[in-house]
Amino acid sequence: MSDLLTIDATATRWAPEVREGLPLVVMLHGYGSDENDLFALRPFLPDGIAVASVAAPLTPPWPAPGRSWYPIEALEGRHPDGVTEAAQALLRWLDAEAADAPKIALLGFSQGAAVSIQAMRLDAARFGAIVALSGYATPGDLPADESLRELRPRVFWGRGTNDDVIPQPLVDHTAQWLPERADLTGRVYPGLTHSVSEEELQDVRVFLDSWLDESAD
Repeated sequence: MSDLLTIDATATRWAPEVREGLPLVVMLHGYGSDENDLFALRPFLPDGIAVASVAAPLTPPWPAPGRSWYPIEALEGRHPDGVTEAAQALLRWLDAEAADAPKIALLGFSQGAAVSIQAMRLDAARFGAIVALSGYATPGDLPADESLRELRPRVFWGRGTNDDVIPQPLVDHTAQWLPERADLTGRVYPGLTHSVSEEELQDVRVFLDSWLDESAD
């Protein structure tokens, strides 16, 4: 057990204080950031939800700041096993910290988006929606992948035309992989770099509103 990645639950930022019975959106930040980053986006999210912004389990090599979900040796050096291990750590954190949440969505940026999609692949039934911003679906096969063709989990994938951080082969793979395995809402934002825009956040709000409306039925 000591070799397993562990998420520091004490670093998680939660809102509101009283969360019982509320749908939960779990935020996963990008490489070199931390749990405070996406937490600032709460005003753009729907009302009536709980939010948990999680700190990734790894520390990047010096001099990179912040935290990371899996190692990146270079822009091309994203090993699928590292993404899977991070997703498994997230599932363990959910078991321990959010087992009573009635509905769960993941909202990840960059590395956090890749881990969010990977967690969906490991346990699609756990999640009502996945928001993947400036991220990708990890290449390679996982045992439950074929079941996604039947389940078709709800996914929002947003990216910018000027994002030069995610390698183009990963973008191309995701553009082919997701539509076959998800109920996909895809958005491409002209001129957007490796970042999030207000227009994109408005689209995320609509997507999550639709998830909440469906959950309430």
